[in-house]
Amino acid sequence: MSNHETVTSHVLGMRIDSLKTRMQHAQITEGEMKTFQKVAAVIEGGRGRIDGDDLIAASFVTDTLTDAMSE
Repeated sequence: MSNHETVTSHVLGMRIDSLKTRMQHAQITEGEMKTFQKVAAVIEGGRGRIDGDDLIAASFVTDTLTDAMSE
């Protein structure tokens, strides 16, 4: 393995660890999960997959709604 691959693997491992930690601390309700599953079933022609751009856009909407509710 080259040095570049080692660095990339280390960075990827750190990002995965960060994501795992965030997911463990997320407080997702059953209702939220059902809503997500319904949306996922509709997106991508009913195949249940969400395009990366759509997922990013959804996260911005969620952040905006959360910010508005906390004001």
